[in-house]
Amino acid sequence: MSTPISTPLPSAVRPKPGGEHLTRAPEPPVVTGAEAVVRTLELLGVTDVFGLPGGAILPVYDPLLDTEKIRHILVRHEQGAGHAAEGYAAASGRVGVAIATSGPGATNLVTAIADAYMDSVPLLAITGQVFSTLMGTDAFQEADIVGITMPITKHSFLVTKPEEIPAAIAAAYHIAATGRPGPVLVDITKDAQQNSAPFIWPVKLDLPGYRPTAKVHGKQVQAAAQMLAAAKRPVLYVGGGVIRAQGSAELLELADVTGAPVVTTLMARGAFPDSHPANLGMPGMHGTVPAVLSLQEADLLVAVAARFDDRVTGKASLFAPKAKVVHIDIDPAEIGKIRLAEVPIVGDAKEVCAELAAAFREVTAGDRYASGAPAERYADWWTYLHGLQEEFPLGYAPTSDGQLSPQYVIERIGAISGPEAVYASGVGQHQMWAAQFIRYERPNSWLNSGGAGTMGYAVPAAMGAKVAQPDRVVWAIDGDGCFQMTNQELATCVLNDIPIKVAIINNSSLGMVRQWQTLFYDGRYSNTHLNTGHGTKRIPDFVKLAEAYGALGIRVEREEDVDDAIRVAIETNDRPVVLDFVVSADAMVWPMVPQGVSNSYVQYAREHAPSWEGDETADGRDPDLAGPAPEEQAAEPSAPAPRSSAEAPGTR
Repeated sequence: MSTPISTPLPSAVRPKPGGEHLTRAPEPPVVTGAEAVVRTLELLGVTDVFGLPGGAILPVYDPLLDTEKIRHILVRHEQGAGHAAEGYAAASGRVGVAIATSGPGATNLVTAIADAYMDSVPLLAITGQVFSTLMGTDAFQEADIVGITMPITKHSFLVTKPEEIPAAIAAAYHIAATGRPGPVLVDITKDAQQNSAPFIWPVKLDLPGYRPTAKVHGKQVQAAAQMLAAAKRPVLYVGGGVIRAQGSAELLELADVTGAPVVTTLMARGAFPDSHPANLGMPGMHGTVPAVLSLQEADLLVAVAARFDDRVTGKASLFAPKAKVVHIDIDPAEIGKIRLAEVPIVGDAKEVCAELAAAFREVTAGDRYASGAPAERYADWWTYLHGLQEEFPLGYAPTSDGQLSPQYVIERIGAISGPEAVYASGVGQHQMWAAQFIRYERPNSWLNSGGAGTMGYAVPAAMGAKVAQPDRVVWAIDGDGCFQMTNQELATCVLNDIPIKVAIINNSSLGMVRQWQTLFYDGRYSNTHLNTGHGTKRIPDFVKLAEAYGALGIRVEREEDVDDAIRVAIETNDRPVVLDFVVSADAMVWPMVPQGVSNSYVQYAREHAPSWEGDETADGRDPDLAGPAPEEQAAEPSAPAPRSSAEAPGTR
């Protein structure tokens, strides 16, 4: 299929008004391959790139010096370039661009490329490669980056001729941004960069077999609408693809029209407003009890751009056992991969949500609920769900060691910064708390590494988000472990006037690993203590580290100082700010579903967790991570046992 890039024709080849005879277009300019790279990016509308030069990409960096249309941000590590490009894309909806040299420069991008692939982030990675005559000889800084990244990219291009560069980059940009978004690699040999060829624009894309946008099947949408109308306990199970599709408004309309409850996965936080009464919260291993149990008790799941990830489903064979499934996804490979769908719908989530809302109106136009509030259709279901919300509100217990509560800190960051801010998170306990205790009201406000779980994501992703959204407050909510993986990008932020705010949730440990050691390994803390917090050597001292980079560093150890520190960070815009919140190492993320069991065993708090011992389990659970199975599988609880308010975590 040949698809022309939607770029205006140069004026020299535009038809003249009035039907006048066209003058012959001048010959295309002859430019080096390196100049073709920069010119192509300009014509594609790229305004910001993140990169680090090296020998094999050096020719491209020469014309980059002259462009007035593209801002190049020099990072301190190529992984930082990749995550910054991800954050840029996730916050703006545009394609993020990262540039690196060959060999180790390119391989340093691999983590970010894999991360973008897992989370469907549109990323264009441009790498230099050794001379084509040296490929395959184990030349200095040679690595087969196309082969290395093949399983983790939508497509990869190896370019060995300068005349191929514009079409390759334009095609990569198109592939990254269309269909299910994702990373695309363009690897360009050094001789292709140095040699010259005519620069021909616009290009025609020749991508046989690539047809990312399928027309929505109307009969399937009609069938889904009929199932929704007939259901007694439906749930709209919303994944991050809704945000990538820019379909939040259409999702809101669908929820309002149907009156069905909504759950938003970790990647979908912000796709549907937390303030909406139909929002039950986040499902999954650390989801809210109402969200988790709504899926378990549902008779119909309408999965909208969600992929039935194991962190949502728990043991897949025991997930939503009573439900039929409508699965909406732009990627047909996702449908039926984990869970059979009675009604599969291949299509863009934005378009399908709009069509499904219209079809539901049509199907229900004459029924007895048509004149009432939409939620009346599922009144009994909502009565049950409201009971869960009242019985199991999201909360946390106060700390017992005198240190700050991490949940309180994160809750205050969200409350003071508000829904217009952008929040990028690292991976671990602080990630879950940020997903739980910050209220998200709009898409593209929550950035995290959901699929790959990449420690070190937060700081560079926040940096990229701030470049894309310079007028918004941008937070990196990080752990003391994650922060030490990519904190060198503070130098990039200082030198490029990118005033992000960094909140280190410093529990002096690899917190989530420590939590699992507490619960599953009898408190044997093997190699999880980091010596960064209260009563330790504080190596490193995060305040001194921030100051060494030219950022403002503030340590916060008392609850009464939390709000003031957050406000100082928000008001400081001449440099980045690092807040070292010294929190309790004993705080845990609740609710929790132990890995490998049915979600029906969601635990509201530790004192209500099952016994963690056990040998072989009757239902195939991992005996190291699961308690003993109930005597009868049919006796699975549909909800945790009721408890008194005195037993529940606080709900400050």
